[in-house]
Amino acid sequence: MSYITHSQYLLVKNDMFEEIKSKFMNEIDKIPLPPWALIAIAVVAALLILTCCFCIIKKCCCKKKKNKKGKKGKDGFNMKNMQGDEKHQDDDDDEGETGLTEEEEKEEEEKEQEKLGKLQYSIDYDFENTKLTVGILQAADLISMDSGGTSDPYVKVFILPDKKKKYDTKVHKKTLNPVFNETFVFKIAYEELGGKTLCMSVYDYDRFSKHDVIGEVKLPMNTIDLGRPIEEWRDLESADQEEVLFTN
Repeated sequence: MSYITHSQYLLVKNDMFEEIKSKFMNEIDKIPLPPWALIAIAVVAALLILTCCFCIIKKCCCKKKKNKKGKKGKDGFNMKNMQGDEKHQDDDDDEGETGLTEEEEKEEEEKEQEKLGKLQYSIDYDFENTKLTVGILQAADLISMDSGGTSDPYVKVFILPDKKKKYDTKVHKKTLNPVFNETFVFKIAYEELGGKTLCMSVYDYDRFSKHDVIGEVKLPMNTIDLGRPIEEWRDLESADQEEVLFTN
């Protein structure tokens, strides 16, 4: 058995390469084109092949990205729907608990947040003579009730629940910061004060129609320390509108 050495193998390989090269060049020579034209054709062919490969790769990548995005979008849509359903359910539950619609709740919140103004008053109780002295000192930052941007405020003072005796301060024209400095005395036993509520309502005077209430301060007497004189400011709270005729 005869073996081919490495040098012989290389020699045979080179001969085969030369033979193939020679055949290829002979075929090239048969083509009626100059060498530069053949080179240009080869370059164009290479560019076309590279362009096709690039387009195929790009298409595959875009398809994978689109599938991934579509899956994510679907999950997000489902999650969004779930959150929306939960929120809708919560709103229904809240409406059922309060008995108010969403719009009515917003209106109530706006009323609570609206600043009506504030009132400064004083309270002093005479234990010996069983007299409750209420001082209406001044009001500040009242809301305007007239078209001109002002109000004609006065204060009505009375004790709930009986309303047997009511006092009215003087009317102060065209002002939102009236100074009253008026005092009123109620004859009432100390034992009866526990179930009473002192009410100070601020009204806007109108000569030809009902007087609109601006706001009020209500003080349950069982929450007040009558052992010493009191002088303080309180924010006005909203009150129910009622028809009031000025009798002074």
